[in-house]
Amino acid sequence: MINYVWGFLIIISVICAIVTGNGEGVSSGLMNGAEKATKLLITLFGVIVFWSGIMKVAEKSGLTGKLVKLLSPILRKIFPDVDESSNAFQAMALNISANLIGIGNAATPFGLKAMAELQKNNLRKDTATDSMVIFVVMNTASMQLIPATIGFLRDSYGSKEPFSIIPCVIICSFCALCVALLLAKGLNRVKSWK
Repeated sequence: MINYVWGFLIIISVICAIVTGNGEGVSSGLMNGAEKATKLLITLFGVIVFWSGIMKVAEKSGLTGKLVKLLSPILRKIFPDVDESSNAFQAMALNISANLIGIGNAATPFGLKAMAELQKNNLRKDTATDSMVIFVVMNTASMQLIPATIGFLRDSYGSKEPFSIIPCVIICSFCALCVALLLAKGLNRVKSWK
């Protein structure tokens, strides 16, 4: 429904621009927007390919296994019902570690794999488990130590200090993650009381 509303608004805007004699502005804006979007997509594609390759090398070299072991004590407390040796747990740890270094796009395949693995053990296939909900919350409000993608975007747009935002990103993402986890855990407790 909302797509129809946006489409209707765009059509009305174009008609108004033509009626008021500003059709050239619409055409110019369309071309400039398309050019900027294409440049942004190419830049992001390069960053995604680079970091996805780094994650693949880390996986083949055994570094990801070490990351899983490093994150295991924390993740065991957050996800007590997920077996540490399971594929779901490993995919969750890889997703979280990719998000920590700010490459959320490279983290997405691990997140999808984790959810698929968690769904295999879900007894009620039409309802998300507590672990699934908490994992989605953690993934959405992920903490970042190195905002790689944002840094590359800032650099591509001419920032003189593209990574100067690191302290702000760490503080904001840590606070967002803590609040999100507290809310998710709190809602799970309320649900279990009913």
